[in-house]
Amino acid sequence: MRASALHFLSVPVRLPRTLSTGVYSLGTTRPRVASTAWVAPNSVVVGNVVLKEFVSIWFGVTIRGDNELITVGDRTNIQDGTVLHSDWGAPLTIGDNVTVGHMAVLHGCTVGDESLIGIGATVLNKAVIGRNCLIGAHALVPEGKAIPDGSLAVGSPAKVIRRLTEEQIEALKLSAKQYVENAIRFKTEFEPFE
Repeated sequence: MRASALHFLSVPVRLPRTLSTGVYSLGTTRPRVASTAWVAPNSVVVGNVVLKEFVSIWFGVTIRGDNELITVGDRTNIQDGTVLHSDWGAPLTIGDNVTVGHMAVLHGCTVGDESLIGIGATVLNKAVIGRNCLIGAHALVPEGKAIPDGSLAVGSPAKVIRRLTEEQIEALKLSAKQYVENAIRFKTEFEPFE
């Protein structure tokens, strides 16, 4: 190939310095996003959604607030590829200091403070996850199921297999804290590569 045919490869490409936040209104319904929250540029947050202080919404997340309210509590992280949705009569409420693992699906349920939802887990309408719970990777929590505070639940359908130890509960809190720190880093340092 002649050098002139490859000339276009050396032309610098300038990308915009600003990144889209992926936060959209739906008609007159606008998401309420705390100024301390971080929303990855390729995630989508639409409509009837509240993101509280220091929430982090990671890459590829979809939060579709076209029905009942979706609330994400203080210092909670929603990791890559997760889907949050609600149904009429089944709002979605996620407490404070919660970690939601990659590719999870939370639909019209309630998750208590300082819990962890494992990678690929699914929690369905009107299920209630207590405080300080760990829902195992790929678990399925069926509609209306209640998981008591401090429980480890695994399987499909999810079953409580034991109580968490104090050390495990502290690790859940540490997970949320580390994600707050990482989100601050991304909020201040993440930019397009030029």
